[in-house]
Amino acid sequence: MLRATKIAEESGVPGVAVIASGFMSQAKATARAMGAPDMGIVPYPGNIPLDSSDELADKVWNKVLPGVVDVLTSDAGATAPTPSASPSASLSKGEPGTRDIVFSGTLNAVQDYFEVREWSDGLPFVPPTPDAVAEFLTWTERDPAEVIGILPPEFREATVWSVAVNGVMAGCRPEYMPVLLAMVEAIADPAIKLEDAGCTPGWEPLAVVSGEIVEALGFNTGTGNMRIGRRANAAIGRFLRLYIRNVAGFRQGSTDKGSIGANFYMAMGENEAAVRELGWDPVRVDLGFGMDDNVVMVQSVVALSSPVYMGGTDPVTMMGPLVEYLQGTAGPFNYTAMMFSRYHPLVQMSPAIADGFKKHGWGKKEVRQYLFEHAKYKARWLEHYPLHAMGQEWKLADIVKRGAAPALYAESDDPERMVPMLLKPEWTNIVLAGDPERNQARIYINNHEHAPPTAKRVKMPEGWKQRMKESSL
Repeated sequence: MLRATKIAEESGVPGVAVIASGFMSQAKATARAMGAPDMGIVPYPGNIPLDSSDELADKVWNKVLPGVVDVLTSDAGATAPTPSASPSASLSKGEPGTRDIVFSGTLNAVQDYFEVREWSDGLPFVPPTPDAVAEFLTWTERDPAEVIGILPPEFREATVWSVAVNGVMAGCRPEYMPVLLAMVEAIADPAIKLEDAGCTPGWEPLAVVSGEIVEALGFNTGTGNMRIGRRANAAIGRFLRLYIRNVAGFRQGSTDKGSIGANFYMAMGENEAAVRELGWDPVRVDLGFGMDDNVVMVQSVVALSSPVYMGGTDPVTMMGPLVEYLQGTAGPFNYTAMMFSRYHPLVQMSPAIADGFKKHGWGKKEVRQYLFEHAKYKARWLEHYPLHAMGQEWKLADIVKRGAAPALYAESDDPERMVPMLLKPEWTNIVLAGDPERNQARIYINNHEHAPPTAKRVKMPEGWKQRMKESSL
């Protein structure tokens, strides 16, 4: 609605965006991110998919329509109610300076001071003292004042300094700093569409690290690698969500409208030794980087499959569970892939499974192609489920007409037909990680065009390998 209104206004047609009342603060933030801070926005009170026809008509005629008229006949813009102030807004008349000492006190007092101002993620953190921040900055050759990007919805500058501050808070080690910087470069990339990170599905950011830096920093790439237990995985994963909260400004109930949400504070490291032994390309090469590069990829995750056990004496038998779980994990929400023409599931595969495929002459290319050809879902659900999510059903044929989905989705009007779930085989990423002795995989489903896989090269400081050796002594 916001984007359509902006297009109308740019074409000379007066426009007003009608937004459910629970999304007003997020809508205003998104409008600012789109460069249209004065856009007219009128609230629809309540939740449209749960209203009866009579309730819908009553609200439109008696609440929405008068608001629309007010906006169109006034130069003052929308008269939508202002969201209630957050605790941080009520406690402070302005944000502290970049290097101000904001508080001094006991550890518990520091925790309380930050928490009431929404400067933390609800977990105990390491106080970002000047000395601790300065130590992080020794692991980059970049100017602390360098602006990496401007992050919506609160449009703060993402600086090298603020990366160090939040890195300290997340419990990272100073030598993680180059990885943290690459992660922030990724979320500052317009391709991530960070302004939509507070959407109701409540997707989480996932970072995947690939290259020799994985082993150097002590990532767990084996058993339990996505479980709390290793500092690199846990602290680097926590940093990403903390930075999106503290600097970008996504806070629960206002700019972050994740209805229920989920969480994992873990970063994934690719098993470099397994990749090289198998002769498979690592994910960084799949993403267009060199074998000798260190790379961080960030993407959204809106759903995570159950453990996928894969066995058999031929590759087709092995692929059966992976296809089944991909279909079940995405489910009818997969309609968003067709709506937005983006879909990038990630398959985390144990080296044992990859070795099984290699024995049968299969590599990543064959696995991706098989998923592309065989992962399907019933058209009836893809066309019906939008009623529950958006308040109305749709037809796949209409999506094809506007060019958002391939023609094959409209080859029949049989609602029971099975249609492909994947849009391009190469859009499925495969990362080798997990217990090398177990035949298990997991599937991570991203949220259509929100945070598609976005990768950045990790820029290591001069002499980092020697410094790493010295720090381990």
